[in-house]
Amino acid sequence: MKSKATKVIVKEIRFGPQTDEHDYEFKKKHAIKFLQEGAKLKAFVFFKGRSIIFKDQGQILLLRLAQELEEYGKVEQMPKLEGKRMIMYVAPKKK
Repeated sequence: MKSKATKVIVKEIRFGPQTDEHDYEFKKKHAIKFLQEGAKLKAFVFFKGRSIIFKDQGQILLLRLAQELEEYGKVEQMPKLEGKRMIMYVAPKKK
């Protein structure tokens, strides 16, 4: 029974609150690849120092990512602030 259990792989993608457009597209491409391979995706925005004042920018960034990844996976957990990180989980769609 244990051998038949599937291992859930979680891949992480880290953003800053002011991630540039090119960096965002680059990381989105990796996110799509992870979801197509069947791994769960943990996307988070890391706020360091005083950048915590840009909470809304971080949330907008994650919601935009969720919307653009809609055809590859579905959001398991909406963006939620935990300490200095805003975390969102995306699960791959079944084939």
